[in-house]
Amino acid sequence: MTEGNFVDYVKMHVTSGNGGKGSAHLHREKYIQKGGPDGGDGGRGGHVILKGNSNLWTLIHLKFKRHIKAGHGAHGSSGRSTGADGEDAIIEVPLGTVVRDTETNNVLFEITEDGEEKIVAEGGMGGRGNWHFKSSTNQTPRYAQPGIPHEEKDITLELKVLADVGLVGFPNAGKSTLLSVLTSAKPKIADYEFTTLKPNLGIVKYRDFQSFVMADIPGIIEGAAEGKGLGYYFLRHIERNSILLFLIPADAKDIVEQYEILVDELRRYNPEMLDKERFVCISKSDMLDDELKSEISTILDKDLECNYMFISSVAQQGLTELKDKLWKMLNY
Repeated sequence: MTEGNFVDYVKMHVTSGNGGKGSAHLHREKYIQKGGPDGGDGGRGGHVILKGNSNLWTLIHLKFKRHIKAGHGAHGSSGRSTGADGEDAIIEVPLGTVVRDTETNNVLFEITEDGEEKIVAEGGMGGRGNWHFKSSTNQTPRYAQPGIPHEEKDITLELKVLADVGLVGFPNAGKSTLLSVLTSAKPKIADYEFTTLKPNLGIVKYRDFQSFVMADIPGIIEGAAEGKGLGYYFLRHIERNSILLFLIPADAKDIVEQYEILVDELRRYNPEMLDKERFVCISKSDMLDDELKSEISTILDKDLECNYMFISSVAQQGLTELKDKLWKMLNY
């Protein structure tokens, strides 16, 4: 998926359908005197519904659909005939879509399962026909209820990618390279910072035809909370990841310090993210000889709070062991 095709934020205006009017018809037929009221009810207005679709990975199909309208309910007619319901407007979205009220910014609901449906704007109820209002003292009511008007709402759709493993690291830590080696994804790779401007997803193939999903988000830097770099805009994409995989290059001045900076930025964004399982990979480790690895390991064993391992995406070192480790963390 190219960066230009990844859309994770859409605003739109939705309008449900009006309820149909009830009928005030009085029965008229040859040889039947005083047939009485037989006006039917109006049909329900169409709902605006969001539906989860596991085959979608982005909101690009909604990028230019800024106004969604459902159909109006038909009016009631004679013979107590109820009007047809208005056609529902169904908006298919990828799993992990959060729906907010644009005016209040309150979360209305989230779509997390395939086929899950949620009503974002309810259609108006149809009005009742005059036969509902007949009584012993009012045998020929000549009135019926109007339908209930439609509902309008401005909503914001935010996509939070659903992945098993989320890659976290500074720019140029090797996240995109690792994703390209472990999966069939083709992220942009270059020797300058902030190469990745949009999240990338890939499926890691494992033994016995099993697999898991890995997500690469743009790099974060110290001060992201103040808007430095790309800020926190893409961090919501790892809120739903089961495991946070930290990538720190072997040539970093202080591996432990970089890890702690990354953890602190995640804490400032959402403290609950620190409850996720964490694992550290020392990338670009093909630059290290055994003596340097031993010295770094001594420091990490003492000061690093979670497990780690050395890998090299370019030299294909440690990748099988990494997949084994991630699979074990995901399934045990």
